[in-house]
Amino acid sequence: MSTVSPISLRPRPYSAQAPPTSASSLPDPALHNAHTLPHPTSNRTATAIIYCEGQFGDIDGKTANGLIRHSEKYTVLSVIDSTQAGLDSGMILDGTANGIPVCRDMDDALSQTTTLPDFLIFGMAPASGLLSDAQREVVLAAMGKGMSIVNGLHEFLNDDPEFAAARIAHKVDIVDVRRPRPKKFLRMFSGSIHQVTCPRIAVLGTDCAIGKRTTATVLTAALNAIGLKAVMVGTGQTGLIQGARYGVALDSVPSQFCAGELEATIVEAFNNEQPDVIIIEGQGALSHPAFSTTSFILRGACPQAVVLQHAPGRTSRCDFDNMAMPNPADEITLIETFADTRVIGMTLNHEHMDDDQVSLAMVRFGQELGIPVTDALNRPARHLLEMVFAAFPALRQELTGAPQ
Repeated sequence: MSTVSPISLRPRPYSAQAPPTSASSLPDPALHNAHTLPHPTSNRTATAIIYCEGQFGDIDGKTANGLIRHSEKYTVLSVIDSTQAGLDSGMILDGTANGIPVCRDMDDALSQTTTLPDFLIFGMAPASGLLSDAQREVVLAAMGKGMSIVNGLHEFLNDDPEFAAARIAHKVDIVDVRRPRPKKFLRMFSGSIHQVTCPRIAVLGTDCAIGKRTTATVLTAALNAIGLKAVMVGTGQTGLIQGARYGVALDSVPSQFCAGELEATIVEAFNNEQPDVIIIEGQGALSHPAFSTTSFILRGACPQAVVLQHAPGRTSRCDFDNMAMPNPADEITLIETFADTRVIGMTLNHEHMDDDQVSLAMVRFGQELGIPVTDALNRPARHLLEMVFAAFPALRQELTGAPQ
């Protein structure tokens, strides 16, 4: 396979930046009902309970799963899922305890904290994008207790008369994460993406809910950890809820503006942060007939390189039992035909696989595809770094003591 074309790289010192935790971004404690648990008044990260009934650790619980693994914006106190109550959320996801309990219901969750959480986060991403009647009751009950709501669904709760009335009555907030900016402010593609001179790497996949955001997060953290300044651009609701400084929920933007909105966001990140690398979170799959977002990511970001995420243990597409998973080689051909880019490596989602099966899959796909293959969660981060350095050798040269 041919190498990625050279990119202009400007050496600069790396300065780690902690996420902002301004108290002004939190709900005013005085606005909450007096009969509820007290709120602390110190400057801190917002606290949250995640509602993920019957779905935590599963595909449709991906928002909750992502927040448990990584959140810059919220301190997660617990997860609500009665089917796994009493377990540790970290043990469920990754086999490592993290001290965040899974609770039976709201009362159980509140009994395990001395202060009222600032937010209830709706932690599921159902295919319908809508709340069920039972879920509506849970959200309304949380508002009644004085908790604000973070909603990542396509259904905007601020537009619902019942939720709007509850918001006013209980003096809380509703954050509709997916709501795009007004159309008069939406941006069309301009070509300004080509002014971004650092490498742009998109993490795409062979299916939805397959781990693209997780791999992008791990890769970004690994690059920053060794002294390169990497910025991740989110393209979905979970990344935005986690606290991505730059991003847009592309699947809620009118198609005419998708490429332009992403382009403008990447340009903004480049101009503001002057990063060495920009990592773009993928959505869906280019080959998946139910989703078009990947095409807009390839058009708007114009990435010089792609890391492909694949789940060898998944036999059919998520939510489509009659649709077989694609062969990674076919997905790579499609991506490289559709866009002026190269797939520089593949990462594995290890669902339904043990460690030995992951190792065998890494070897097999590496030989078949002629690219490096790793598991972002269960293999050393240096595998991801070497994947990037092989494609962009100038990045290694910016470092002193970079991995060899």
